Amino acid sequence: MDTTQAAINGAGLGLRRSFLSEVVNVPPAVDFYEVAPENWITMGGKLGKQFRAMTERFNFVCHGLSLSLGSTDPLDEVFVLAVKQFMRDHQITLYSEHLSYCSQDGHLYDLLPIPFTSEAVSHVAARIRRVQDILGQKIAIENVSYYASPGQEMTELDFFNAVVQEADCDILLDVNNIYVNSVNHGYDAEAFLKAIPGHRIVYAHIAGHYVEAEDFLVDTHGAEIIDPVWKLLAKAYQWHGVFPTLLERDFNIPDMAELIREVDTIKSIQAAWQHHHAQQSA
Repeated sequence: MDTTQAAINGAGLGLRRSFLSEVVNVPPAVDFYEVAPENWITMGGKLGKQFRAMTERFNFVCHGLSLSLGSTDPLDEVFVLAVKQFMRDHQITLYSEHLSYCSQDGHLYDLLPIPFTSEAVSHVAARIRRVQDILGQKIAIENVSYYASPGQEMTELDFFNAVVQEADCDILLDVNNIYVNSVNHGYDAEAFLKAIPGHRIVYAHIAGHYVEAEDFLVDTHGAEIIDPVWKLLAKAYQWHGVFPTLLERDFNIPDMAELIREVDTIKSIQAAWQHHHAQQSA
């Protein structure tokens, strides 16, 4: 199995159709882009040509929305094969998905939490391994936000690490999800972050969230990133080294200048820790 990953580095941005024409015409200072293959596989016409123009010039990663790794429905191998062809067509070499499920006898249109049980670990890990076998490469699994944990037998951290270990997959680290879950479920975000197997992290997400109450946050990707989340990203670099990091913004999308301001903040934190590590190694 191919364990090489995309030659991505630096700070990335989730590509959205609403600003595709803008970035095609005036490319911003972004090191790589991310797309959900479900939204682009069948894209033709003008948008399809613009997307092809982007993938020919810039590095991309795929981030899936509908594979439903935790479901008991049969794994959609036809879709996995379509993703494989899409990645080949656009020379994309990294695919990531959520550690969640979104189907049960049909799609549910939401990312729902998998019960934190040993049975679920084995079930999900087997499905991840099957996806990796079809693609011929490792995939990266994202830690997700959740608002309830029915049937919990272990902690979120133990569940996540057990799945990654048994599946022998990589990690897409979502820093905002760690922060949101730590507030909603009352655990230490830094301790969680420190216990993640850093050698498996291939890239990260960072995003904003909505404050419903002091002890209840909602992961929306629809607001500016707050200072505690930026600080948690810096801690991640401190403990695990600097890895590619991507800004997610799905709702209330501001103008490109505002998006790039947050991408530049990622770059500045990366540069600070790269400088720090260089000094420590000198």
